[in-house]
Amino acid sequence: MTAGIPAGRRIRIGIDTGGTFTDVVALDEDSGELVTTKTPSTPSNPADGFLAGVRKVLDLMGASGDDISAVSHGTTVATNKLLEGKVEALGFITTEGYEFILEIARQAVPDGYGNSYFWVKPPRIVPADYVKTVGGRMDFEGNEIRPFDEDGAVAVARWFKERGITTIGVCLLHSYADDSHELAMREVLRREHPEAIVSISSEVLREYREYERSMTTLVDAAVKPNVSRYVANIHQRLDDFVSSSEKLPFYIMKSNGGVLSADEVVHQPITTVLSGPAAGALGAGLIASRAGFDKVLTCDGGGTSTDVSVVLGGEPTLTTEGSVGAYPSKIPMIDVVTVGAGGGSIAWVSPEGSLKVGPQSAGADPGPLCYAKGGTEPTITDAHVTLGRIPPHLLGGEIPLDIDAARTGVQALADRLGLNFERCATGILEISAWNQANALRQVSVKRGLDVRDFMLATFGGSGSLLACRLVDILGLAGVVVPQNPGNVSAFGLLTVDVKNDYVQTSVARHSSLDHAAVQKTFDDLTSKASSALDAEGFPAEEHRYTRTVDLRYFGQAYEVRVAAPEGEVDEAYAADVASRFHDEHRALYGYDFRSDPTQQVEWVNLRVTGVGPITRPELRDLASADGAGAADVRERAHRSVRPVCFDADAGYVDTDVWWRPDLLAGDTVHGPAIVEEFGSTVPVHPGFVVRVDTLGNLVITKSAAADDTKEA
Repeated sequence: MTAGIPAGRRIRIGIDTGGTFTDVVALDEDSGELVTTKTPSTPSNPADGFLAGVRKVLDLMGASGDDISAVSHGTTVATNKLLEGKVEALGFITTEGYEFILEIARQAVPDGYGNSYFWVKPPRIVPADYVKTVGGRMDFEGNEIRPFDEDGAVAVARWFKERGITTIGVCLLHSYADDSHELAMREVLRREHPEAIVSISSEVLREYREYERSMTTLVDAAVKPNVSRYVANIHQRLDDFVSSSEKLPFYIMKSNGGVLSADEVVHQPITTVLSGPAAGALGAGLIASRAGFDKVLTCDGGGTSTDVSVVLGGEPTLTTEGSVGAYPSKIPMIDVVTVGAGGGSIAWVSPEGSLKVGPQSAGADPGPLCYAKGGTEPTITDAHVTLGRIPPHLLGGEIPLDIDAARTGVQALADRLGLNFERCATGILEISAWNQANALRQVSVKRGLDVRDFMLATFGGSGSLLACRLVDILGLAGVVVPQNPGNVSAFGLLTVDVKNDYVQTSVARHSSLDHAAVQKTFDDLTSKASSALDAEGFPAEEHRYTRTVDLRYFGQAYEVRVAAPEGEVDEAYAADVASRFHDEHRALYGYDFRSDPTQQVEWVNLRVTGVGPITRPELRDLASADGAGAADVRERAHRSVRPVCFDADAGYVDTDVWWRPDLLAGDTVHGPAIVEEFGSTVPVHPGFVVRVDTLGNLVITKSAAADDTKEA
């Protein structure tokens, strides 16, 4: 993976670009040294902030561009384009007679049919007059019913060319079973409209359900120009760092928890739509797993939103039922739920006179009132700083905060609501905590998981601020706060394998399953995965493959995905997969039909994931307190005492402030307390205790459940 890079130090860099800061983590692969830093993001041209981060971390390590062995990047280019709805003119080509597939969609009304009278169908990603059809028809088994209409295809291609529509998605009926008509359509477009950027569904998502396949293909086409330009720009500028004529290995984070080389990701840009949140979930999952926690909920708090996910045994759970903004995307992605509850989320009063928080956000510019950059409305950050839960500055003093401005804004809101100041400020934070708790329930309770068995891994700039309240609300086992929590997403980029997913719809009843046909499909998908890993530079002996199958009970509308083992597909193999399906169905829905022969199991989609493993960074143990007493801890890490309000009824209480870099493994701190570091703050409520584990994580639990051997 590093062929052509000059001999010397081998430094692998992970860069996560956020709305406010670009986070950078670098790993010296020989010494194991990890270096973290931040640099301001540059929204007008994200590549500038990206390159500034590379230079900064290399300077900190005393290294040069020639020492870089690889760069992995989490990007929000595709995500932001979709969330903002800024999709340029798209063309859509489908099978004759199916021109209204986008309009019909799933005939679903948000919030149930009680909303039918008020809901207005949103504009589709392609307006009806930009949808064109072509004659020809395949059936669901890939048999040609009518031949492809070449003349009609030429006319459609010329129609788009004449109107200057250069981004086109093609989704022909049942092309997952046979893609020859789609390939013919692409050839016509290449010949008649060569400047067009084209995505075809059989390459984007070889899976049935025409609406979802059409939308996924169109989303891929929509983001392709932006992602291609962005990636090409950064790759070219990265290569300027290296004196060698060889290109620097540059990888982009994918939504499925893997990375892909920049040269390949431009051909499947939809795979990057959850690039940033995926890296955070992976990084937190790895850290929590190494700390001995196998069941983890992750909470990545930023300035605008909070992303939550589930990690089991160090691996985030995946879904193919995700969406980005208004656009469904059936590609495999880490199961992330996003809620508009970040540090910049605005507190406001509804027309009914109720206090609301978010999803509107002040963002980073102008930002909260305390930033003193022109913000006009109180935010979650303003509530925190006025209650003393965060210090009157950010980034270790680099960014001072205007507490008076924040207090004035929150007081004005309190006056409108008829509340005293503390009750209004704590109310803002309470609403935010319940918003986050509801998101955590979506990825856990709704998936059949018992949250009481889970630890919460918090990271990001604001991810840990409400951790103790989330434990109370959800009954969680506790909280894990990694070292340098603001850089966990960038760290996650250094832990990611190269990964490609391949799927083939093959609907069949379990009772009449053709085992040889299933084996052939698995072999074909594995061959595709192998070729992709070869192209990425992985030797054959390092290739790893995982199989999954989507199954359902006959008559159900949606499937349940289960892991399928390696080995030859025969009757025993199929029975094992079906048994796993029954188990998973019961875990999700509380029942199964294992003992009812009238309820038949149906196989729907076969999947293979090809994995090219990388060497993950080793987490180093933190120095031990070596049995030092409470006085030593206080002398070493205690910084000050300040009044903090954790509860409106209790008012302000004198609270110890601790400096996290000076805490050692084995130290214990009891709440109320504030633990501060360069990039984040952890308020520890009364009744909670913090223990520093051997890896330097802060492990927060209820006092009665904690080990109180090293009280501070």
